[in-house]
Amino acid sequence: MIENSEPKTLSFDNTEIAFKSKSDKDLERAYWLFKIIANNFLTKVGPSMTNFALNIGLPIQGIIRKTIFKHFCGGETIEGCENAINELGENGVGTILDYSVEGEETESAFDACCNEVLRTVVAASKNKYIPFSVFKPTGLGRFELFEKVNAKEALTESEQAEYQRMLDRTDRICKACHAAGVKVLVDAEHSWIQDAIDDIAREMMEKYNMEKPIVYNTYQLYRSDKLASLKADFEYAKVRGFHMGAKIVRGAYMEIERARAAQKGYSDPIQPNKEASDRDYNEAIEFILDHLDNFGLMAGTHNEDSSMLLAKEIDRRGIDRSIDRIYFAQLLGMSDNLSFNLAAHGYNVAKYMPYGPVKAVMPYLFRRAQENTSVAGATGRELGLLIKEKQRRKASR
Repeated sequence: MIENSEPKTLSFDNTEIAFKSKSDKDLERAYWLFKIIANNFLTKVGPSMTNFALNIGLPIQGIIRKTIFKHFCGGETIEGCENAINELGENGVGTILDYSVEGEETESAFDACCNEVLRTVVAASKNKYIPFSVFKPTGLGRFELFEKVNAKEALTESEQAEYQRMLDRTDRICKACHAAGVKVLVDAEHSWIQDAIDDIAREMMEKYNMEKPIVYNTYQLYRSDKLASLKADFEYAKVRGFHMGAKIVRGAYMEIERARAAQKGYSDPIQPNKEASDRDYNEAIEFILDHLDNFGLMAGTHNEDSSMLLAKEIDRRGIDRSIDRIYFAQLLGMSDNLSFNLAAHGYNVAKYMPYGPVKAVMPYLFRRAQENTSVAGATGRELGLLIKEKQRRKASR
């Protein structure tokens, strides 16, 4: 067990630790990849150009597999991710296997997704380097169905049966996680289906979190109402006697949310500015730590200030850094300066590791690239750290 008194001060600028597992070739590939992502033009036209090339059968999958896919994904199958999982694990960083096939809307696809998530649960139960499973609710049921339930519209008899099948898939996953002792994250989605998802997640927590946090709902703190939602769910959990599982993130759909609110004439659900998002995120950290006996916390963030706040609060409150109730998380291929430096100082860290067939995962990859360009300074920060490490290695030779 790692003690709470480290001889070296935690710093997110230590590139030697951040890129310890990266070869010179890996660094060079990452450098050019983020240079391309920094070019807004390429990020905007790239998806349509790539989809066109894939659809007409141009042989570009090999290029994609060796570049953007290799950097941001673990492999095409769970077995194909093993090397990446072990490499992270040997450096103190866990893996969250994230089956990232999107856009499928058939019952057979939903069944296949459910079965694949169940395979990640089995993998997690056998591998100490995989502390969580995760699923996206719209991978288990139709978006439009969630939308109707969220709007409290009456479902037809066939829709009720369809919705029950989605609930059954969700329950199968959560039940398997409970039986295996594997924590599971329920991803957040767009605001106009999130209430329906919150209801399901709350039901699963009440069913499977009686002894400890197993099911974790996701709270997007870039929404102005989600801190209150987190606190309300905690009060409900106290009354009902179950543990809360909370994955807190800032959010990923800001432009879409604002555009829809303007188009349909309802109040923008997004915070008025970044400062408000930061304030609520950090307050959520403090609130959860104040009630840690009843919480499991997954702090999903690429924000250095929030990561440092949580690390310092863990130490200030005398909490063991290795406590299973607190995890930091970042995406594979991003913010290695956070992940590996936190892990080197004994904090629990895990990386979201997307996987799936190259063509099927492309929508996920392009969304991540576009998010990088929309977050002020994110790509520049990644590039700056890569340049710093390249220079450090050159000087040390």
